[in-house]
Amino acid sequence: MPLGDEVEPSFPRSLVPLLILALAMASGFTMMTSFSLVQEAAKAEMRLSDQILGIVQGVSAAVPLVLFSIPIGILVDRTNRVRLLIGLGIIWTLGTFLTAVAHSVPMLFIARMLAGIGTTGGLTAALSLIADLCMPAQRGRALLIVTLGKSLGQAAAFALTGWLLGLFLTQSAPAWFGGMAPWRSTHMALALISMAAILPLLLMREPARREVAASTHAPFKVVAHELWARRAFLIPLFLGQVSVVMADAAAAIWASPVLSRSYGLAPQDFAGWMGVLIFLTGVLGAILGGFVADLGQKSGRRGGLLIGAVAAAGIGIPAALYPVAPSVPLFGIALGLMILCGTITGLCTSVALTVFMPNEVRGLCIGAFIAIAGLIGFGIAPTLVTWVSALLGGESHLGQGLAIVGVIVSAISLAAFFIAMRRAPVDAVHEPI
Repeated sequence: MPLGDEVEPSFPRSLVPLLILALAMASGFTMMTSFSLVQEAAKAEMRLSDQILGIVQGVSAAVPLVLFSIPIGILVDRTNRVRLLIGLGIIWTLGTFLTAVAHSVPMLFIARMLAGIGTTGGLTAALSLIADLCMPAQRGRALLIVTLGKSLGQAAAFALTGWLLGLFLTQSAPAWFGGMAPWRSTHMALALISMAAILPLLLMREPARREVAASTHAPFKVVAHELWARRAFLIPLFLGQVSVVMADAAAAIWASPVLSRSYGLAPQDFAGWMGVLIFLTGVLGAILGGFVADLGQKSGRRGGLLIGAVAAAGIGIPAALYPVAPSVPLFGIALGLMILCGTITGLCTSVALTVFMPNEVRGLCIGAFIAIAGLIGFGIAPTLVTWVSALLGGESHLGQGLAIVGVIVSAISLAAFFIAMRRAPVDAVHEPI
């Protein structure tokens, strides 16, 4: 029988569908982030500058997110989400394949754009599905499962990609893909892995939609009113999470080059421990974020769900100094702490949207979050880092530029999450007083 029957949702009954969603998200985030590890090899082969890499990695993710995230969010609210997620999985897999065969900057740009559209759009669909697979009081734990999948994907982007790159660099499997460059062969292998990882989605069934305040086909005027009534909560929540995404996006793109340039390490030297670090801190962050969100709801305090996000944002400020750490171990500890805090804030934000927003606007809200975060986080943050490093003296100051940007946006996120907590609605179906 397909998974996801229309019965009273509960965490134990929904565990298998949640694990399938987690596997899909693991695949998507691996494909979306994998190029970061091999970008130095691509830069050398294709003779790219840091500015071009920033555009390929950042703008290629930001522009399509702005164009597609909100339409995808509307589709999530009004169509079969499981089928939509399968289609988006095919898109991120196609982007990974095109990355392997791209021989021009425009082609590479399109390839990374597809990987970003598929993964972030898929996350929107997955979050909406989770909300209907579990009751509000269990959503922290439910999102924990899928967030673990996301963390596994981000870790695999380093560990799995690094292992595959080493395999092809040592010519252990030179004929697999016709003698392509190692970084290209790595992405060909990743595309095949991605196809296998999204196949279990075929076993899922669309769950019944719950907590609908108006209608899943409500006119835009009604939807706009529901969003406007919650603006005092949504705007600071947007600002807080967008600031976190800026720090995370900059780290995802520039952490590897900083380790190579400032600490003299090759990708094979840090791929393994970076993958383990990202996975373990992501797991711990998901566990802490899920349980803190559920406990915050039980506290009875207005906006208590976001207490964990406020605390994590505060800790993330000193952690953002990881690029200027005096040693590699301290670099790893500080980076891990920042990833931990980012995972907690992201999970708390996602739970807040599923608990405080009506079903018919959740996909739109999540899509809008992704669009704005994509524009600013991926489109501005990576380029902002290169701009700051240029002001400091050039590409050799990349670490200092990354640290400055990270500290500033982390401080902004702390203030924004605190305001959002103070202005949180009572529940999803009642408008704020």
